[in-house]
This record gives sequence, C-alpha cells and structure tokens, in this order.
Amino acid sequence: MYPAIVQVKPLDDYHVVLSFANGEVRRFDMKPYLETGLFVQLKERELFDSVKVSFDTIEWNNQLDFDPEILYEKSTPVE
Repeated sequence: MYPAIVQVKPLDDYHVVLSFANGEVRRFDMKPYLETGLFVQLKERELFDSVKVSFDTIEWNNQLDFDPEILYEKSTPVE
C-alpha cells in the first residue's frame, strides 16, 4: 500500500513535485512518458500545468491520470 498524494505542483521541466499523506515530498519525471500513448498530449504546457490531486493520485484536465504506485516508486525524495 502506497501513501495517497495530497498535493501536486508542476515544474517547468516536465517534473511534478508530489506531497504524500505520510509527509514525504518526492519529485517525479514525466518526460519518459510523454512519448507514449495519450501522455503525448501532456507536452502541451497548459494541459500539463492543469495537473491536480484526484482521490489518491494525480489527474489532468483531459481526465488522464497516473498510477499512484508508479508515482511513488519512480519518484525521488526532495531534500
């Protein structure tokens, strides 16, 4: 079981900073995913910046979301 995401902030370099319910703050690189499937749409800055928390994960205005387990496992702690 992974902690829920409680806050998200998009960054200019297609990273997002994620705050988790357990108090951890982690950084996730979206760039590797922007070349596959529907995630290509997120190259549009305005859409990428529309990211918000939805339930225990993140979602964009086009209803695209991301697996919270992947977000946690593949992100790195922010110090």
